Amino acid sequence: MQDCRTTRPGAGHGGGEPAAFPATQICLFLDFDGTLVELCEDPRDVRPEARLVELLGALQVAVDGALAIVSGRLIDDLDRMLHPLRLPAAGLHGLERRDAQGRRRLAPAAPAGALHALRPALRQLVTAHPGLYLEDKSASLAVHYRRAPELEERVQRVLEALAARLAPEFELMHGDKVLEIKPASLDKAAAVEGFMREAPFSGRLPVYVGDDFTDRDGFGAVRRHDGMTVAVGDRITAQWRLPDPAAVRAWLARIAATGRRTNT
Repeated sequence: MQDCRTTRPGAGHGGGEPAAFPATQICLFLDFDGTLVELCEDPRDVRPEARLVELLGALQVAVDGALAIVSGRLIDDLDRMLHPLRLPAAGLHGLERRDAQGRRRLAPAAPAGALHALRPALRQLVTAHPGLYLEDKSASLAVHYRRAPELEERVQRVLEALAARLAPEFELMHGDKVLEIKPASLDKAAAVEGFMREAPFSGRLPVYVGDDFTDRDGFGAVRRHDGMTVAVGDRITAQWRLPDPAAVRAWLARIAATGRRTNT
């Protein structure tokens, strides 16, 4: 049987498609937007195809359940889009997490009520500029400017000033055409570490796939476990690279196929 550790590139390697790592040896941590699905101007417009749901279901079986979605979205939002699947997942950059047994837990974080004072200013900003969208996640606030990229500097100035009012408990996080004020104590690394302490993830080689700055913490976590990192697109660097979500889905299908061959 192929050992995926033998395919590890040297430090700093950032090109080339990864091997189809053997499903029976790995656990997978997958970002959602920009990784499994293409980005939309408005995140509410994302509609995963049925083929993605089928693929993730097959992949979950192939890796013996050791697959988790690690996203800035709410877990309930992920469940709605991936119905009927209810995968292990981390939402809101690690604030909420559902393990492989379906148990949910919340990470300690700054009180979400502290954000209440910021909402009027953010609503005023998006009302004055219809190309903007305010995503209120209760525990964090994100302003998307994909439909109005010319407003990037203005959005950044406003959110930097607002985030400074809640520092150091909250911080401003940069994403792909989005800025988000979130609890400073939360990142995707903590979610990955939590999964790695539990079955069926524990003892497997972790592989993290992500496309944005928010995924770099997750990359760091899997590297601490001697794992693999795969960047999607060119916004961040990793050991391996795939060009877009379509390539990610094709690569994941090959991993799922390795599991089927093992089980036959």
